[in-house]
Amino acid sequence: MALQLRSLIRANGELELSLHDEPIPEPQAHEVVIRVEASPMNPSDLGLLFGAADIGTAKVSGTPERPIVTATVPERAMPAMAGRLDQSMPVGNEGAGVVVKAGSSPAAQALLGKTVAAIGGAMYSQYRAVAAAQCLELPAGTAPAEGASCFVNPLTSLGMVETMRREGHKALVHTAAASNLGQMLNKICQKDGIALVNIVRKPEQEALLRGIGAKYVCSTSSPTFLEDLTQALVETGATLAFDATGGGKLAGQILGCMEAALNRTAKEYSRYGSTTHKQVYIYGGLDRSPTEFVRNFGMAWGMGGWLLFPFLQKLGDEGVQRLRARVVAELKTTFASHYTREVSLFEALQLDAIGVYGKQATGEKFLLNPNKGVAA
Repeated sequence: MALQLRSLIRANGELELSLHDEPIPEPQAHEVVIRVEASPMNPSDLGLLFGAADIGTAKVSGTPERPIVTATVPERAMPAMAGRLDQSMPVGNEGAGVVVKAGSSPAAQALLGKTVAAIGGAMYSQYRAVAAAQCLELPAGTAPAEGASCFVNPLTSLGMVETMRREGHKALVHTAAASNLGQMLNKICQKDGIALVNIVRKPEQEALLRGIGAKYVCSTSSPTFLEDLTQALVETGATLAFDATGGGKLAGQILGCMEAALNRTAKEYSRYGSTTHKQVYIYGGLDRSPTEFVRNFGMAWGMGGWLLFPFLQKLGDEGVQRLRARVVAELKTTFASHYTREVSLFEALQLDAIGVYGKQATGEKFLLNPNKGVAA
């Protein structure tokens, strides 16, 4: 048997995180079984893990071998959880490890004994069966921890650049920009000659980005933030933004500053505002408050959602393979991820760890190793 981390939200508003015994899977012909040794705790994973629960109410019970974490989902947030009530859900979008079993197909057999990264859900498990096509063989000498995050953040950052090109924009704006994903996006843009405007909250985040070569960094904590952002938009001509915060006023402020930047170079006045389309895509929910904006950005604008997997479906197999090939080629440079702590399944269910990774704070990314402390 093998352990798997599950998340359950009951109809009474209680979140329960616990470890379940699952049989070590047998692969079908087209599948491989991975002994998972590294899986990142991305915001998208934490969104499923905790749902809308108030982490401040978390308590631990059970035993050291079977800890159980419970927390309360505020009543106002329960309608958003309706689709998952009373369902015990496995967690973990991506991860990496060694293939210990393989199905009979040539593609599966070719991966036996290899270190691979995979995407397919339920990766917070000691063993996971996935289709060989969902695996990425890692270069020789690559540790699972180095390849654990080679899908979600790398493909998201590449997808942002691809979206920019496909929709006719020439530069980008990114919020929560000092994150692992934000650092990858900076490296891509520097390598590809794309102007990128970074928005952060703290001076140390600004220093981090400038330390890796970022030219345009605007801090929301600065009293001149809106002017700084507008000037950066004048210089770059960015009319496309990806916002990880989701709630609050930031998305609207970005559109307003884009409009102000365009008006500075406008040849004539229009009561409908600039005719240049300005777009903000919300791709995260770090701020759970309502999205607020003031209509001070004319009529040529859009605000909507952007998710990686629907984008990849639109891109098609050939496009996805092109992006994946770049990730493999630059795995230890452009797409290197950094973690502050590696935890086991048991450690991930301790309140001290939850108190850190549950905040989703920049610079506090955890790596889950389901087989930590377990003999191979």
